[in-house]
Amino acid sequence: MVRPSRPEVRSLLIARAAAMLARRETITLRRLVAGTGVSTMAVYTYFDGMDGLRGAVRQEGFSRLATRLNGLPATDDPISDLAAAGAAYAASARENPELYVLMFDGSLPLPDDQAAGATLQCLIEIVQRAMNSERVDPGLDAVVFANELWMLGHGACMLFTTGVLSFDQVEPMVTSGLVRLYGAAGDDPDSARRSLDYGWVRGLGEGG
Repeated sequence: MVRPSRPEVRSLLIARAAAMLARRETITLRRLVAGTGVSTMAVYTYFDGMDGLRGAVRQEGFSRLATRLNGLPATDDPISDLAAAGAAYAASARENPELYVLMFDGSLPLPDDQAAGATLQCLIEIVQRAMNSERVDPGLDAVVFANELWMLGHGACMLFTTGVLSFDQVEPMVTSGLVRLYGAAGDDPDSARRSLDYGWVRGLGEGG
């Protein structure tokens, strides 16, 4: 058996724990490391025990999302940047469906809730740029509008991460919903769709 190297152990344990938690399986130390070549003591070495591991699983989804969002450069089109951020969010969920679902499992600890909140703050800041540029109504509440965008995106991601619909089925629904939402917020629908189309492709391809 090839034993995983030290840098791989933490990621391996998080991945196995995420799969078990997502399936609502009971996690024991022996079941967690079975067949991996990793000692049960690794859970204490890397996570200080099972509670630490559960928290690390929930945090990992936010960390991967933050990496994607931080890799997106700002442009002079904030609506495109919002679309890119939404696409990065969807791509992170598609690539890590178990972690995505567990990000919002309140029964799990969240070691750094400020880091998790920073992912929404990124969206709020782009909304504020859209308001400043008058692509949307400058009188909007940036926090409220960002949450409306997030709720639409989160609902869509839950549909495909839980297997209710495929990603390809969800994608056009999100686009049409966003066009209506931006139009109601003051943007020209045709301009919104062009920005969305460009930003969506950019966000799926960038960010890690």
